[in-house]
Amino acid sequence: MPAPSHPVGYAPEVLPPAAMPDGLAARCTRVLLSPWSRLVLLLALLAGAAAAVLVWRPQQLLTGDWAAHLSGPTALVDFALAYGVCTAAFVPRPVLNLAAGALFGCRAGFAAALVGTVLGAGLSFGLGRLLGQDALRPLLRTRWLTAADRQLSEHGFRSMLAIRLFPGLPFCATNYCAAVSRTGWPPYLLATALGSIPNTAAYALAGARASTPTSPAFLLAMGFLAVTALGALAVAWCKRKALRRS
Repeated sequence: MPAPSHPVGYAPEVLPPAAMPDGLAARCTRVLLSPWSRLVLLLALLAGAAAAVLVWRPQQLLTGDWAAHLSGPTALVDFALAYGVCTAAFVPRPVLNLAAGALFGCRAGFAAALVGTVLGAGLSFGLGRLLGQDALRPLLRTRWLTAADRQLSEHGFRSMLAIRLFPGLPFCATNYCAAVSRTGWPPYLLATALGSIPNTAAYALAGARASTPTSPAFLLAMGFLAVTALGALAVAWCKRKALRRS
């Protein structure tokens, strides 16, 4: 009986497979998925959105015969979806809020504008979190940026609520800045919804009463917006002094 070619109880010696060379496709995938490549993609998207806004001129929402073509629940849903996309593309919220009130009236316009606000905030936040956070977080080294990041990360709901209640900061810019922080989705969206109610309602009321600028409702809405703007300046001044002392 011939002897076995290898000892009993032991598997035959098998050479490990040769390492496959790193292919071009794998290297390209790593480059495309790198933080800086995603940031470049985000900047390209934002530049394209800004260019589209300049060409489209969203102030046209406040002119022309739009109201004759927009009515019913479907129009409200379409407007809310368009509102969300437009705010992510740097269209100013006051223009859209005024248009909502002018097109649908105070109550329906307010509802459509508020839903669009939350949708736009979520879209901007998601894009910033997916495409920009990994590249930008290592750059938060200056005192002001570090303090702002710490405030948003540790007190996300309270900070976002204050930002939404007091106008002055660009809506889209604050969304992308919040995305770079460690603020969670639930507090961010909840604070956006609650904090946007007063100013959205005031703008929708002003838009609905724009044809009678001397009416008490229009004057009350504009007065409220002026008071909140002054409050935002006071809060910003106090925060600036506090940061200087720290």
